[in-house]
Amino acid sequence: MAITAAQVKELRERSGAAMMDCKRALQATDGDIEAAIEKMRKEGQAKADKKASRVAAEGIVRVAVDGTRAAIVEVNCETDFVAKNDGLVALADDAAKAVVGGDVADVEALSSVSVDGETFDERRRNLIANVGENINIRRFATLDGGDVVAHYLHGERIGVIIGLSGGDEALARDLAMHVAASKPEFVSADDVPAEVREREKNILVAQAADSGKPPEIIEKMIVGRLNKYLGEITLLGQPFVKDPDQTVAKLLKAAGASVTGFVRFEVGEGIEKEESNFAEEVMAQARASA
Repeated sequence: MAITAAQVKELRERSGAAMMDCKRALQATDGDIEAAIEKMRKEGQAKADKKASRVAAEGIVRVAVDGTRAAIVEVNCETDFVAKNDGLVALADDAAKAVVGGDVADVEALSSVSVDGETFDERRRNLIANVGENINIRRFATLDGGDVVAHYLHGERIGVIIGLSGGDEALARDLAMHVAASKPEFVSADDVPAEVREREKNILVAQAADSGKPPEIIEKMIVGRLNKYLGEITLLGQPFVKDPDQTVAKLLKAAGASVTGFVRFEVGEGIEKEESNFAEEVMAQARASA
């Protein structure tokens, strides 16, 4: 039967799929829109399963805040072009809102959360079918932050949430920006695990072994260098980016505030990326949409 433009338009609005995909699905189902939607969803799941092994190291970080509770989410795709896709951005925004507003244990649990009758996993799979790339909700974290919670997004790739006891929102946001720029791993030296301290100390001992200095001098050198290292990896020990003459610890003391916690996400950190070039990416997208 002949497929009308109105049918294609309705299916496209309901499914979010490309026009030609809608037309083909309607032709295969003799114009039955419900059957076409079911067919497209099944095909989308098959495409998602096929693409699941492909490396997705690009993407976006999004944040949601509800009172003094914050959530941060990373959603990955294969190229920075798809990272700008409206559907992917909406998926990440809605995921952050679902996490901050509910009791979601992990990414697997989030996948089964339903919004407007569709789970996040179904949305993800349908999006894969539309854009032709592997997409996944990689991780999320939450923070219940004392008196003040703030966040900072550096573009779409770096996000920070931070909580303070005391202080105000302006200070919290300044510190979120600091964390984005300086990448501390812990709040204070007390939070650094013993194994991290021991590993660094062993490295320093090995470096000092051939110095020829007396043991008591070597010990002082190691202590000094270890303290310097701890200052570099902890938020309180770092020079404040907006005023390097004072540490973050001094800034907080002057404000009568303390940091209850922070989380910093950067897109793709820890993921081994596949090497490719632009021409290959374009050809891959062309093949996927064929």
